[in-house]
Amino acid sequence: MIDAHAHLDMSEFDPDRPQVIQRARDAGIERVITIATAVPGGDSVQRTLALVEGSEFLRAGIGIHPHDAKTAGEAFWSELERLWLRPEVVLVGEIGLDYYYDHSPPDVQREVFRRQLRLAQKMGRPVAIHCRDAWPDLMAILQDQWRSGPCRGMMHSFTGDREQALTLARMGYCISFSGMVTFKSAEKLREVARVVPADRILVETDSPYLAPVPHRGRRNEPAFVADVARALAVCREVEYGTLTRQTSDNARNLFAPGGGW
Repeated sequence: MIDAHAHLDMSEFDPDRPQVIQRARDAGIERVITIATAVPGGDSVQRTLALVEGSEFLRAGIGIHPHDAKTAGEAFWSELERLWLRPEVVLVGEIGLDYYYDHSPPDVQREVFRRQLRLAQKMGRPVAIHCRDAWPDLMAILQDQWRSGPCRGMMHSFTGDREQALTLARMGYCISFSGMVTFKSAEKLREVARVVPADRILVETDSPYLAPVPHRGRRNEPAFVADVARALAVCREVEYGTLTRQTSDNARNLFAPGGGW
């Protein structure tokens, strides 16, 4: 399996990060994509790059989260473009829109999101997209950007509806499911998971957040992606091994389409 989205740089892992990584290996995880939050003056990017440098197990994503859109000054954009060229950085993200919180104005979020999409498109990097309470604007932006050429990517920890999932899959985006798909209250999300095309489905933990059943209430970690995969296999009525092979193939095709993984 491949955990397509985690945050191993976060302080929740400071007490036992090497053990967390070893448990993921022991659970049969092939790769973990660990996401850095690009904030001027913050240390998330540096911590993430230190983790992935020289590692055959970890790869990085770097992006301006919608919460931090207002911090993106011009000087910082040049630094981001330089970072995205590093071979261990396999995606731009997480990026997107979040209107649930008021951390950055919506108009600023939209401009920063568009700019990162354009740069990812130009550089041939896939994107990891976050969306909360902003689906109409997000879909409009993605459909507009798609007209200028395909932009590969994944919808991280998907929470949208069936039609949004199918539209995004037709556009070429992967739909990534987190521990939420295991929650008792998430039957609508499982209904979405049943109809996503097999070649467009990914699994992730978003750790340290969203621990799946039976780990709810605990800190999440990449080894628990197996529980996400089991829940998806049940709701899609496929063998667990079939689901894990398909999602791993999808992740490799997204993050390393030309090899060099």
